Amino acid sequence: MRCKEKVFFKTFGCRTNIYDTELLKSYVKDYEITNEEEKAHIVVVNSCTVTNGADSGTRAYINSLKKRGVKVILTGCGAVSKGKELLDKRQIFGVLGASNKDKINEFLGFKESFFELGDLNFIDKDIVLQYENHTKAFVKIQEGCDFACSYCIIPSVRGKARSVSKEKILEQVKILAQNGFNEVVLTGTNIGSYGLKEGFSLGKLLQEMGLIRGIKRIRLGSLEPVQIDKSFEEILSEPWLEKHLHIALQHTSEKMLRIMRRRSHTKNDLLLFKKLQDKGFALGTDFIVGHPGESEEIWNEALENFKEFKLTHLHAFIFSPRSNTHSATLKNEVLGDLAKQRLNLLKDIVAQNNLEFKKSQKASNVALEVLVESAKEDDLGKIFYEGYDQFYNKMKIYSPTNLQKEWINLSNYEVKMNYNQTNLGV
Repeated sequence: MRCKEKVFFKTFGCRTNIYDTELLKSYVKDYEITNEEEKAHIVVVNSCTVTNGADSGTRAYINSLKKRGVKVILTGCGAVSKGKELLDKRQIFGVLGASNKDKINEFLGFKESFFELGDLNFIDKDIVLQYENHTKAFVKIQEGCDFACSYCIIPSVRGKARSVSKEKILEQVKILAQNGFNEVVLTGTNIGSYGLKEGFSLGKLLQEMGLIRGIKRIRLGSLEPVQIDKSFEEILSEPWLEKHLHIALQHTSEKMLRIMRRRSHTKNDLLLFKKLQDKGFALGTDFIVGHPGESEEIWNEALENFKEFKLTHLHAFIFSPRSNTHSATLKNEVLGDLAKQRLNLLKDIVAQNNLEFKKSQKASNVALEVLVESAKEDDLGKIFYEGYDQFYNKMKIYSPTNLQKEWINLSNYEVKMNYNQTNLGV
């Protein structure tokens, strides 16, 4: 009997891609999925294209595979933006669009190269019910984005916003809870837009999801400030809602927000963040440094405003022009070294904010609820366990007992710069 060819899945980018990879795997029938890349005959690359760095990372990885003569199939956002170019250069064997996920088993067997992008109007008809290598489950609730931010390529590779039906999402979460997943992470291109075209909302979805037996914590992907509506505010005190929210500001200069064609306003954003912080939330954001037009005056304004937000988490990166976006046509670029200095300054501010936040939680005797995700080894060869608390801060736990996938409540711990740490049974 002939052995099945082995397929390895490599995922770049966001939580949505993690979900999509698991869905792709569920459609593979005639091949053996392997977690050992070096044993794979075929590699499916689920790519990200949000920045030039993301494209470069994908390209470098594909180049390393070609040296081994592996068949490479590209999917994900990069399939739309770079797929044709990579296929024409024969760096990949095929391009599989996101709407064709359910056909992957067929495409894996193709003998000739292919380019099948499909369309950007699809909604996945199937759901992911098991995650082999994760302690928490990802649930994709929508696709696409209707925003037109000047720097962003994502609407052109993911399409317009459309939502998965409430019934299908709740069914998925119920089954995941029955399968032992107590924490779910809601993901999508722009989850705050969920249900708006159907007269529904993310807040209303969460209200129903929180009633599902077995769900202990719900984490959310990135939200927009304008999407924190009344229905969302109604669930802010619910015990199952993660006490950390990631709300995308992108910048804290009012002038720059207009250049970026953002829908938010710094004054309103600051009021929102202070309201959430008063309710005990740790808050993170996205921030683009070095966008064209970020003059010294605009930067100074942004920096002073940024300090007022008291952010505890940050996903910041230096602007990179994306093809077919308005920002790519703008002049007055910021030099790379200056942009890097600005980026590092923001990171330092947030790191200090986070340290002070953790110290205040400790001083207030706030118990940390940690879902242990993995076991690791320190420099001395000692095993410790790692997970995240309700404020999305890392916890390191030394314990003689295997704690993987366990929920641990901790009041006695030591605050470190980049994490908290505790010793159990010592």
